[in-house]
Amino acid sequence: MEPAILDTQAVFDKFPEEPALKALSDLATAAKYDRAELTVTVDRENIIAACKALKAAGYNFLEDVTAVDWYPSEPRFQVSYSILSIPLKRRLRLAVRLAGDDAALDSITSLWPSANFYEREVFDLFGIHFGGHPNLRRIMMPEDWQGHPLRKDYPVEGYR
Repeated sequence: MEPAILDTQAVFDKFPEEPALKALSDLATAAKYDRAELTVTVDRENIIAACKALKAAGYNFLEDVTAVDWYPSEPRFQVSYSILSIPLKRRLRLAVRLAGDDAALDSITSLWPSANFYEREVFDLFGIHFGGHPNLRRIMMPEDWQGHPLRKDYPVEGYR
């Protein structure tokens, strides 16, 4: 297996013809290539612009939206978008890091309607708010549930 490339500039240098890297060259804050997977990190203010650029570059399928809680580290959360280009046969992970006290970013449902339920799931289980989402409410837990069960500081047996 190829060794990981964790340096952003080294990733851009190794894959100069990668459509995603070309599209995100002005928006990327970090990039890594590890285990044959490309991950590009953007600031939360740029998530809509990054998704538009990827769509224009041929990335036409939003496969998944999920999150990771890195508690107690800051930034605490990472929202990850798995995006595919079916015509190019390429895959990309787009990541956004969010502070624990300000876990919010724009919804991408206007670009990829399939993000609707994924964003609701991340909201429900992690408490990350997606601004502009058409129906942001709980999807898995009861409406009156207290807290967000996939946060690392959530009690194992729930709040009592």
